[in-house]
Amino acid sequence: MNDLLFAQIKTEYDNFYREMLRKGKLPMRSTAKGFWNASISEEIYDAFRRIGLRKFNNFLDIGSGDGKVVLIASLFCKNAEGVEIDNLLHSRAVEVKNNLKINNAVFHNKDFFQHDFSEYDALFIAPDTPMERGLENKLLKEMKGWLIHYGHHFQPRFLKREHSFLVNGTLVSVYSRQKPSLHNPSLLHL
Repeated sequence: MNDLLFAQIKTEYDNFYREMLRKGKLPMRSTAKGFWNASISEEIYDAFRRIGLRKFNNFLDIGSGDGKVVLIASLFCKNAEGVEIDNLLHSRAVEVKNNLKINNAVFHNKDFFQHDFSEYDALFIAPDTPMERGLENKLLKEMKGWLIHYGHHFQPRFLKREHSFLVNGTLVSVYSRQKPSLHNPSLLHL
């Protein structure tokens, strides 16, 4: 973890949102496949610390928007990636990554249904639609590790909830496809 780099990431995005507001726009909007809404930096950072995200190697943000969650995850994981269909949001993510010279973050500009989830041990989502509209089936087929679900809405129906906790009133839940292995019970210490 790097508190100084986290502060730089937060400042980059705070300035971006402030500029949007100055132009009369909110940091949220529709995309070609859903809806983007800015995550709260401190909540994400605190949630990742509580989960112990540093234990994971390969992180993917499903629908990564402007890239903030991926860049925060890069402070904890060996590799942090995001997949986002919206060109403008994807471009913003790449711009901030390059400005801050974060080398262990990668952004894919495509539909996440076309991206293979099986190479990641940590997946993240702040869903904007019910997961049973196709995403949960994809997770059941491809998920090899854990799903970090951010928010009170659109919880998975067929994944196993391992832990849940609140961060500043926002629900964060961790899901698996099945019961955790007895060989690695230390994965989640919340």
